[in-house]
Amino acid sequence: MNFLVSDALAAPAPAPADLGGLPLLFLIGMFVIMYFFMIRPQVKRQKEHKKLVEALKKGDEVQTMGGLVGRITEVGGNFVRVEVADDTVVAIRRTAVEAVLPRGSLKEM
Repeated sequence: MNFLVSDALAAPAPAPADLGGLPLLFLIGMFVIMYFFMIRPQVKRQKEHKKLVEALKKGDEVQTMGGLVGRITEVGGNFVRVEVADDTVVAIRRTAVEAVLPRGSLKEM
């Protein structure tokens, strides 16, 4: 009955190649790439935004993340009051301020 089995099927399987530390090296390389392209820039933006929020003062013209543009009339601990139109003042969280605009920007709008 052995004459029905071909010699190719009966040949032993080749030994797997030894990769060494290649998978570990690949994993470390991916983490390094993610750090420089994703994590590091995000931390940098967070630091810049924190500095911007801490430097807010009365009279600054600001834009919020929601798109409101106005002049700060009062600065509190966690909130600021922003005048968005004549006699229209809204309270917003300090962290919602996205940018401080150059002086005179509101007159141009």
